[in-house]
Amino acid sequence: MDRPFKSQFSKYSQQEKLECFRKELENLINKYNLENKSNTPDFILADYLITCLKNFEKTSKRREKWYGKSLHI
Repeated sequence: MDRPFKSQFSKYSQQEKLECFRKELENLINKYNLENKSNTPDFILADYLITCLKNFEKTSKRREKWYGKSLHI
């Protein structure tokens, strides 16, 4: 998938946006050689970081439910 401009992003599904983000994150990790210290391929680190974001969102929703608040994520 080509990198869409911000104004074009609305036509993509959430899954397509996430895949684009994952690819850009992978490229960024590679660009700065951030995979070297852990000897872990950049695509594995990108997947790990996306999983962290998803888990943070899930945890935030559970926290807000616990406190009786509504979090619009």
